[in-house]
Amino acid sequence: MMNLYPANKLEIKEVRKFIVIFYVVGIAGFTIPFLQPVFKVITPLALLLGVYLLAIYHGKFSAKSLIIFFTVFLTGLLVEMIGVNTGKIFGAYTYGKTLGPMVWNTPLMIGVNWLFLVYAIASITEKLKAPAIVQILVSSLMMIVYDLVMEQVAPRMDMWSWENGNIPLRNYFAWFVISFFLFSLLKIFRIKVENPLARVLLLCQFFFFLFLLILL
Repeated sequence: MMNLYPANKLEIKEVRKFIVIFYVVGIAGFTIPFLQPVFKVITPLALLLGVYLLAIYHGKFSAKSLIIFFTVFLTGLLVEMIGVNTGKIFGAYTYGKTLGPMVWNTPLMIGVNWLFLVYAIASITEKLKAPAIVQILVSSLMMIVYDLVMEQVAPRMDMWSWENGNIPLRNYFAWFVISFFLFSLLKIFRIKVENPLARVLLLCQFFFFLFLLILL
């Protein structure tokens, strides 16, 4: 087992307060026109901060868990690369500049986003007293609900946009299939995901998109 992060941790309540305030400021920043360019630039940093906080409060990582988490990141990145360049997985779409540096027309942060979502949702559904297959199904459906909201806001934030502005149904089907595979990986390799910050980070990000959907 390896502990990759500092042992001294802030009180969880204080960190949760910081996260809530951070996302409230983000909502305000995106709704004030002259601040939007600044907040678009720091969007990748905000996502990285969330992943870093999850990593700190995860505690100890085994070599196996690190390999699986990297596999989740890489899988998410690769399917997006194939999807955006062929239009055959999710539909026809292109990425904007908000998510930062790209490789093969795909921002590297999109892999981080897949990892963030899979990790955070798995941490929540891990607590369900239900068979593994039920946890996987619930987790995959939660991904779809999240994506339903995020897809409406992404073009307004210049994250990505769809051809003719229409989101194809196969996008959600692809999300479900990919999510099902990734959550299954966690179960097959018995990766336990427990994190006291997962729920607040996921909820804050979800409501961040929800409020922007209403306000923008």
